[in-house]
Amino acid sequence: MPLQFNPVKLFAGTGTKDLAHKIAESYGKPLGNVTLSKFSDGEFQPSYDETVRGCDVFLIQSTYQPSDNLMELLLMIDAAKRASAHYITAVVPYYGLARQDRKDKPRVAIGAKLVANLLKSAGIHRIMTMDLHAAQIQGFFDIPVDHLDGSVIFVPYIKSLGLENLTIASPDMGGSYRARTFAKFFNAEVVICDKRRKRANEIESMSIIGDVVGLDVVLIDDICDTAGTLAKAAALIMEKGAKSVRAVCTHPVLSGKAYETVENSMLTELIVTDTIPLKQDSPKIRVLSTAPLFAKAIANVNEHGSISDLFNV
Repeated sequence: MPLQFNPVKLFAGTGTKDLAHKIAESYGKPLGNVTLSKFSDGEFQPSYDETVRGCDVFLIQSTYQPSDNLMELLLMIDAAKRASAHYITAVVPYYGLARQDRKDKPRVAIGAKLVANLLKSAGIHRIMTMDLHAAQIQGFFDIPVDHLDGSVIFVPYIKSLGLENLTIASPDMGGSYRARTFAKFFNAEVVICDKRRKRANEIESMSIIGDVVGLDVVLIDDICDTAGTLAKAAALIMEKGAKSVRAVCTHPVLSGKAYETVENSMLTELIVTDTIPLKQDSPKIRVLSTAPLFAKAIANVNEHGSISDLFNV
């Protein structure tokens, strides 16, 4: 018996509209219409302006700060469920609170698990995201998780630069696995920046494990928040004799003075994706789009195709 495909409808939250429009264009289907009603006290209510009954609904929203982005997504999920959508997929290019993935000191919350519980309780059947801060966050869900790999986007760009003496670097010990995985695409060596923090977003000291003399170094990370770690790592790498240093970060959180820090750093460029919209332009920041990859993933989910096939570079 042939597979039955339900009608697909794509909707965007207000925090990710630009990316959602690109995804819809790559997919070949316009975004559905959603109205966000706002009350004078700041409360809001999303409502669908068209039927979703019996449809496979994909709700596109990154959950970066403010927390209204997450709340809006939860309300959109609940509204779709109550409107008899057949299958609801949350497309969350940037999964917020992912850095709170474990209880690393007494009396703290595990925010990544809480968000997973909220999304599941709201009514999603599936979640699609990219480059989680910790891959094991997938285990917080008891539903299918499509964890897309940003290297599919970054590797072709790095290859196009034609760097002769490419070496991959991790800005900290925790990112060494990510850096080694990335390095396999180039048969490149890996160096590691060992850092010690005083507190969150504040580095006490840093040293390099490995040789970078005369090399073109590419730092690999998943999130760029204040850019302090990347700037300090870039300065140290150049001080140790590197020829050039770039950074690849999937999610451009870029809070506080991050833009100023990047522009004043030794980085040749910071390469990011559009999972989070930039707050301002910068001559040192290059944005690569995730839209074609998410569009293909949505098509494969709807058509019962393979997601892992999308990981081939």
